[in-house]
Amino acid sequence: MVSAPDPPNESTVTTDRPGERGNEEGYAAGLGNRQVQMIAMGGAIGVGLFLGAGGLLKEMGPGIILSYLGCGIAVFFVMRALGELVLYRPVSGSFVEYAREFIGPWAGFAAGWMYWVNWVGSGVAEITAAGIYIGKWFPGFPQWITALLSLLVLLVVNLLSVRLFGELEFWFSVIKVLAIVSFLLVGTWLVVTGAQVGETTAGVSNLFDHGGFLPMGLPVVLMSLQGVIFAYASMEMAGIAAGETRNPAKVMPRAINSVVARIALFYVGSLLLLCMVLPWTAYSGAESPFVTVFSSIGIPWAGDIMNFVVLTAALSSCNSGLYSTGRILRSLSLNGEAPSFTARMNAQRAPYGAVLFTAAVFLLGVLLNYAVPDKAFEIATSISSLGVIATWAALLYSQLRMRRLAELGQLQRPSYRMPGSPYTNWVVLGFLALVLVLAGFSSEVAARWSLYAVPLLIVAIWFGWSVVRRRAGVSGPE
Repeated sequence: MVSAPDPPNESTVTTDRPGERGNEEGYAAGLGNRQVQMIAMGGAIGVGLFLGAGGLLKEMGPGIILSYLGCGIAVFFVMRALGELVLYRPVSGSFVEYAREFIGPWAGFAAGWMYWVNWVGSGVAEITAAGIYIGKWFPGFPQWITALLSLLVLLVVNLLSVRLFGELEFWFSVIKVLAIVSFLLVGTWLVVTGAQVGETTAGVSNLFDHGGFLPMGLPVVLMSLQGVIFAYASMEMAGIAAGETRNPAKVMPRAINSVVARIALFYVGSLLLLCMVLPWTAYSGAESPFVTVFSSIGIPWAGDIMNFVVLTAALSSCNSGLYSTGRILRSLSLNGEAPSFTARMNAQRAPYGAVLFTAAVFLLGVLLNYAVPDKAFEIATSISSLGVIATWAALLYSQLRMRRLAELGQLQRPSYRMPGSPYTNWVVLGFLALVLVLAGFSSEVAARWSLYAVPLLIVAIWFGWSVVRRRAGVSGPE
């Protein structure tokens, strides 16, 4: 049976001003409600929507909306499970600490390193993409230099202070959100007025013409779930930021509720409008679907604007990756489950050892992308989706175990709870398992590679945990 410490009272808040005193983990409580909400939204709005949606529309047709809707529902329950855990005990280690407490030490180890795999895969793709985007304006400038400069800037930001990170991520997120809101307004106006967009009239009929709503069939749409899961990744950033949030009992429920609602509107609403403004056959994986729409209505500078937006999306993702992996690796290190130097903090209370460790791997990823530029991005994002699935599964099962302990009277659940638990936990866990299995039937080589990588990751995690246990002098299963 898992023993659980007494949870802090929900009314207990951190009133320190940023930079004065840290919380019990040594971090500075420098994030407020404004920043936490935008960090969660900004982490979830990335190239998975701005770029990936175009290719998915081209391959799947309007039926891709069902994939985004289904994954969005799963995300809602994952975030509510995270919210309940965070209100029980707000820690910067987030789901790693919850997995360790409610499932077992091995689960915390596995969850932490799988989350690191997620961000390494994503960060490798994003930091190289930043170099590609800047190359649109300065084609003669070496791509690897721009990627390196982007990484160095974000590295400095993450090492200076959490308040600076929060401000930069806030404005990155503002740019992305404004771009989506602008499209929602323009797209709605085009559909309502039946405007001429290129050679097509915008309207609801575009959802069902050109081969129907499911032109490629439902099974093909189901194959897209892994790519859509990646698009929704990083919403759990709000939970990782909880340990550095002022007044988490008040901020976190509000942030989680509003973020889930807005993301659903941004993702599902955007996909729905994209399919109504233009036929699905008009889109391509070679450019952002938003650029396709704005270019079709005669705005010549739309490409440059959206290129800037996608650039901020890539930088935002790398920024979030360095932040979150820094906190997760430090949490692992404090338990002897990661290299000892990753636990080191600087004078600004930033885990510089863990941040530098991840940044070094990002550099190796830039070299990988230099060697295989055509496939590196797809492979990296497919691998990172495995980390997303593992992270969400850990959150759902941790909440399930916490609920069980509460029923036994061993702890008190917070008032902010996951709806429908425990049944919704098992439904969403089954959905995540389905996503993983379907990847093996995908026509995309990169998606199949991610499934083939599962046994390798399991062996690596098992070997790493065995080493940790031997160093700790622990024998027998735990």
